[in-house]
Amino acid sequence: MKLIVGLGNPGNEYNLTRHNFGFLALDFYFKTHGLEFEKSEKFHAKWQKSGQTIFIEPQTYYNDVGSSIQEFMNYYKIPLSNLLILCDDFNLDFGTLRYREKGTDGGNNGLKSTIRSLNTTDFKRLRLGTANNDLRKKMGDVDFVLGRFTSEEREKLPEILTDIAKRIDDFIQE
Repeated sequence: MKLIVGLGNPGNEYNLTRHNFGFLALDFYFKTHGLEFEKSEKFHAKWQKSGQTIFIEPQTYYNDVGSSIQEFMNYYKIPLSNLLILCDDFNLDFGTLRYREKGTDGGNNGLKSTIRSLNTTDFKRLRLGTANNDLRKKMGDVDFVLGRFTSEEREKLPEILTDIAKRIDDFIQE
């Protein structure tokens, strides 16, 4: 069994924000693969099982996702080697994807929460670049990550999301 987690914040006010890039990636994947999420109060997440893969979007806020991820991993006895986290990274150029087998939180509070809950940094993550340094300097970090993509960025999203979907498929096939 594999677990793929898209990070973001629940609620319509966060749609198309940089911090919800993980949700956006899974939503795109679901749309292109004919899948639909179910809501689980027990796990505090939207989720779906497809074959030997579970997909989740934790419905806690971004900084508290670790407990939801840990609950799924414990309940379904998913080994760390079968976990993939999709998260935004404002230090990577917009559209850049960076895959790592393990590593630090890099300042990402969703990864920080996951590391704290799982008590390890040994899990796979695909960081989705959102950097726009001029805009970030003008807005500040918090407003930047909670801000919506610019129109120029939105135009590029379909190509980026297609690439992410291929990487999700590759992870599932591993």
